Amino acid sequence: MHQKYQDYSKLTDSIKSACKLIDLNTESTLYKDVTAVCNHLANPNFQIAVFGPFNHGKSTLLNAMLGNRTLPIDLIPTTGAAITVKYGSTLCTRIMLIDGTEIYRSGTEVLQQFAVLDGNRQMRKDVASVEVFCPDSFLERGVEFVDLPGTNDREAQDNLVRDRLLGTDLVIQLLDARKLMTLGERENLRDWLLERGIKTVIFVANFLNLLEPEEQKQVYHRLLFVAESFRAELPPGFSNLYRVDALPALRARLKGDVALANSSGLAAFETALQNIVAILQQNSGGVRLPRVQAITSQIQPLLVDKIYKLSSEIKTFDDKENAKIEIKQKAKNLIYRGFKVSINELQDWLSLPNLLAKYQGDIAVALAENNLQSWQTGTFKKDLTELQLSIMKWLYQADDFFKLERPEDLRIPFPNAPQLNLPTKPNNINSNDLTEPGSIAVGSGIGWLLGGPVGAAVVGSISYLLNKNIQKTEIKSAKDSYHQEVAKICITAAEKYLSDLSSQGLSILAEYEQKATKVINFQVTQEPGEISQKRENIKQLQTGFNQLLTELEKVNIKTKYQPYQETAKSANTQTSTQENSTKYTYPEKKVEPPRQQVSTPPPPPRQETTRKVEPPRQQVYTPPANPAGVEAKFRAWELDEEIAQMKANMKSSSSQTGKQQYQNPPKTQAEKDKIARAYQILGLQPNASFAEVKQAYKTLVKKWHPDLFMNQPQMQKQVQEKMRLVNEAYNVLDAING
Repeated sequence: MHQKYQDYSKLTDSIKSACKLIDLNTESTLYKDVTAVCNHLANPNFQIAVFGPFNHGKSTLLNAMLGNRTLPIDLIPTTGAAITVKYGSTLCTRIMLIDGTEIYRSGTEVLQQFAVLDGNRQMRKDVASVEVFCPDSFLERGVEFVDLPGTNDREAQDNLVRDRLLGTDLVIQLLDARKLMTLGERENLRDWLLERGIKTVIFVANFLNLLEPEEQKQVYHRLLFVAESFRAELPPGFSNLYRVDALPALRARLKGDVALANSSGLAAFETALQNIVAILQQNSGGVRLPRVQAITSQIQPLLVDKIYKLSSEIKTFDDKENAKIEIKQKAKNLIYRGFKVSINELQDWLSLPNLLAKYQGDIAVALAENNLQSWQTGTFKKDLTELQLSIMKWLYQADDFFKLERPEDLRIPFPNAPQLNLPTKPNNINSNDLTEPGSIAVGSGIGWLLGGPVGAAVVGSISYLLNKNIQKTEIKSAKDSYHQEVAKICITAAEKYLSDLSSQGLSILAEYEQKATKVINFQVTQEPGEISQKRENIKQLQTGFNQLLTELEKVNIKTKYQPYQETAKSANTQTSTQENSTKYTYPEKKVEPPRQQVSTPPPPPRQETTRKVEPPRQQVYTPPANPAGVEAKFRAWELDEEIAQMKANMKSSSSQTGKQQYQNPPKTQAEKDKIARAYQILGLQPNASFAEVKQAYKTLVKKWHPDLFMNQPQMQKQVQEKMRLVNEAYNVLDAING
C-alpha cells in the first residue's frame, strides 16, 4: 500500500475548498462525510472496519485474528470508541483527547478507561482518537483494523460508526447466524454503505456453531442469498460471505490449536482476506474514488445553487441599474436635442443679418428719439431673456437628472449705447420743410437730438432709407438733407451696436455651450460594496467549482456538470457614460396628456414680432397663427412630458407596457354608456389600450387646438366645443385606468 499509494492532496484540497465556499455547517452530516472522505484519501494505509450491531462479536473476531486479547470484550455492549489497530513493534496504546492531551501506555489496559462504555452505556466525550499498535505481520503490510462500537444501541454510537465507515477501504459486516438480518441492519446496509459508494464489503456469519448441523446449512444458504444480493465489488473469484465462529476461533488461537482454528472458519477467512487486501491495495483508487464521487455529487449541486442564487441577486441589481442607465441615456439624448435646438435658435437670433433685419430700424429710431435705454430694457431684453431661459431650462433638466454641477446661468450683456457724432446743423434749414423723401410726421415726443418737426423728418428718413435699402450709398446726393444725413448716422450706429452684440453674444454662447455640454451627461454610479462582494463570491465559487471538476476529471470521475465560462461584467459596470456597442431595450415611451381643460390651454410659444420701421402711432398688422410654430410648441410639450415620465420611471425602474386592464371598472349601465361614448369621440374601438387612447388624444389636440384658428373667429366656438368633448372623453378613460 505504501508503494502504491497515490497522492490525492489536490483533490482533497478542492473538496475542502468547495465546502468552505458553500459555508457548510461543521456539525452537518455532509461536512462529517467530507472530512471522512478527505482523511481516507490522505491515509496511505489500507483500512478494514468491523461493523455490525452490538454483541455480534466484532471485538472477539479481531482478537482472534490478532491472536490475543488485544481489544476489550464482554457480554454487554463494550466498545465505546472507534479503536484503530496499527502495526507497531510492541503492543501499546495511544489516546488523544479533545484538548490535545496525548496518553501513551504500554499494553491495552488503558482501553478500559477510555475506550469502553461507562455505567450508563455512554461514550466518553473527551476522547478524540484511540490507537492500538500491535506487532502483527498482516498489519505490517500497511493494513489497519478499526473496531467500531456496536450499532442499534445508542444514537451517538450509530453516528460515530456511520462517520468512520466512509473512511475505510474494506468493511467486514458481522452477521448473527441465529437470526436473519434485522430491518435496521438492512437500512444500514443501504444508507451507510451502498448509497455512499462503499461496495467493498465482506459478510461474516458468527454463531453458526450454536445451531444444529441441519439448521446451520439452512441458515447459511439464507445468508448466502442475502450476501449475493449485495453487489459487492471484490476481486473476481472471491466470495463475499464467510463463516467464522469468533469465540472458538479466539480460543483456538490462544491455545495454538490449529485444527480448532480451521474448523472455526478463521483460517479460511484470513487467507481470503489477505488475498483480497493484496489485490485491492494495488488499486486503491478503485476502492476510494466511488466514495469521492458519491460525496461530490452532493457538493456540486450546493455550489451550483449558491452560484445561481447570487447570480439572480446580481442580475436583479443589474437589471434595475441598467434600466436607470437606459432612462438616463435616453434623457441625455432628449435633453441634449432640446438644448441644441435652443442653442441654434439663439445662434440664429444673434446672427448679424437676422439682428439687422429684425431690430436695426427699431434701434435707429430709438437712437433718434434718445430712447435706446427704455427700448432695450423692454422688447429687446425680453426677446433675448426668453431665448437664454430656453437654453437654461435644459440645463435645469440635466441637473435634475444627472446631479452634475451646472455652469452659471447664461448672461449675454448688451453693448454700450452708441455715441453719435452729428453734422453741424445748417442755418438755412427750414424747420417746416417736411417735403423730403421719407419724411413722415411722428407727432410729439421728438427727442433732444433733432428737435421739433425736423426730428420727425429724421425718423421718417430712417424708414425710407431702410425700405429702399440705400442707407449705405456713399455718393452724397445733392438732395440729401440734413435730417437724412442724421438718419444714416443712426442707422450706421444701430448696425455697429448689433454687430457688437452679435460678435460678443456668439462668442459667449460658444463658450457656454462647451461648458454646458459636459453637464448634459451622467456617470455610472459605483455599485454598492455588497454587490461587488457578491461578484467576487461568484467568481470564487465558479473557480472552486471548475477546480473541483478538473480534479475529478483527473481521476476519471464523471459528472453531469460543465465548467463555468468566464462571464463579462454587466453593462452598467463596464460602460462609460457615452453610448457604446451595448444594446439597450428602452422602456415604452409614455407621454401623459395634460389633465386641464382646453378652456385654459397652455400658453402659446413666444412669438417674435419684427417691429416695423414706421411711425409709432401706425396700427400694426397681426399675421395669422403660424402652423409651424404651433407644431414646434407641441414637440416641446411632448419632450417635456417624456422627460417627466422618465423621471417617474427612474423611481420605479420599470415601465408598464402593452394593453392595460381597467383598474376601476364601470359598475352601472350609465357609466358603461359614458365610456362607450368616450371611445367614440376619440375615434377608437372599445377594446383599445390606454396607450392608444393617449395617442388619439394627442392627435385630436393637434388638430383642434385654438391657436390654429386665431385668424378664423367664426370657428372659435366650434373648436372650443370640440376640444371640450375630447377632454371629457380622455378624462373618462383616464379615470377607469387609474
